[in-house]
Amino acid sequence: MIAVFVNCGAVIAGSVIGLFFARRITEEMSSHIQTAAGIVTVILGIQMAMQYHNIVYMTLSLIAGGIIGCLCDIDGKILKLGNFLQRLCFHGKETPFSEGDGNSRNFAYAFLNASVLFCVGAMSIVGSFKAGVEKDYSIIFTKSILDGFMAISFAGAMGIGTAFSAIIVFLYQGALTLLSVVIQPYVSQVLIEELTAAGGAMIVMIGINLLNLKKIKTANFLPAFILEILFVILIK
Repeated sequence: MIAVFVNCGAVIAGSVIGLFFARRITEEMSSHIQTAAGIVTVILGIQMAMQYHNIVYMTLSLIAGGIIGCLCDIDGKILKLGNFLQRLCFHGKETPFSEGDGNSRNFAYAFLNASVLFCVGAMSIVGSFKAGVEKDYSIIFTKSILDGFMAISFAGAMGIGTAFSAIIVFLYQGALTLLSVVIQPYVSQVLIEELTAAGGAMIVMIGINLLNLKKIKTANFLPAFILEILFVILIK
């Protein structure tokens, strides 16, 4: 579990650095940071999405998963969790490093988008398996460095809610690490590629949100991961 703690620490440290610099820049510069973060996020997502093994799996998973997520309102529930954390930690007061209502309102959105960003992708899955089964922490340590730098840009663009995504990272990667011995036999290279592609598509959605091109409820597409797993395991 040491690798999980390192990853969470990197997210928190990156967020603190991002918040420190964000408070010292103008609104125009903050807009530029958010645009840059959005562009980088889109590029990262496209690179991941292009690793698909079967485009039909990804298409069906995203469409059907989005419908399921919409019916369950997953995005809304995670936003409510973010709002609860804000009230719990700050008792309804203005959050630290904010300079008005804008950052306060963004707390839940930063928490939501950062949680999805840091948890989807092959490095989370493979790294957790290697850490749990082989005690090899190299992948998670590498991911921690990348997450730390992304947390800087995210926190600078969206606020302190980014730091609280470390809670989701801890729960998600901790669970994968503990369950790695049990679920490893079911994990194939094809499955990892499909999950990476679906995760990449969701990261593109986050980038689009950061660029203010369209407000996409990214978390509603999370059921796509379950459908991808079913497609790969049941259809051979």
